[in-house]
Amino acid sequence: MTKTSWSRFSKLALACLFVLSVATVPGAAVSVGDSDVTSDAEVGTQVTATATLTELYQNPSLESWTLAGQTDLTDVTWTVYYYDQTGAKVDQESFDGQSFSGAEVATSDGTNEVEVEVTGTVPEVASYSYEPAQTFTVIGLEQTRQGGSTNEIDSWNATYYTGESREARNAIDEASADVEQVNSQEAERSLGNAIDAYNGEEFSLASDLAEQAQEQAQQTQQSNQLMQYALYGVGGLVVIGLLVGGFLYWRSQQQGHDKLG
Repeated sequence: MTKTSWSRFSKLALACLFVLSVATVPGAAVSVGDSDVTSDAEVGTQVTATATLTELYQNPSLESWTLAGQTDLTDVTWTVYYYDQTGAKVDQESFDGQSFSGAEVATSDGTNEVEVEVTGTVPEVASYSYEPAQTFTVIGLEQTRQGGSTNEIDSWNATYYTGESREARNAIDEASADVEQVNSQEAERSLGNAIDAYNGEEFSLASDLAEQAQEQAQQTQQSNQLMQYALYGVGGLVVIGLLVGGFLYWRSQQQGHDKLG
């Protein structure tokens, strides 16, 4: 293969690779502007979350598509608001249930921005774990294009808890901070038992064991401090002894010189 032919072949190969890379990269969904979604919530309480979608017809360039959403909240109501370029509301739709689809976003309707609002009740926790903390989906949004291809726009999750589980987690968190500062197998064992109790949904027991671990860690820390103070005291006595001994030796040497004089 001549140099010219090789150069042409290289350019062709690079062009093919570029086309393949573009073809295999999924189209980016619309952009997300402002969002107001809680990061944690108590089981049984009602929450409302909102997300605003912008750059609706770019990446890829589209004239229309449909919006879908899903959530783990219960007793759910969705409201989709459509705004034009001036910020004026041009339409709104409501949906019920943990998921919805078919909300059409189109340039022909003058829609320039979409706000999605979901209101529902925080569900029961299916299974508790201290680490990682359990989460649920507050709101998840998808873009469906003509032909059926779907892109995830974004998804927001939050931790959820009951009053007892939150109290137990806080107790374990506080105990962990103290246990990490000392070397105490007893405190580490109690902390591990507290976490096991939490995972078993025995929250009252978890709180008691966490407090026990914290007390054990604090006692160990106090003992270590007393030992350190004692060592400082012994070290101070040694230094004083050396100074006194040195002074007495110096005095004896001075007295010896006086007698010789």
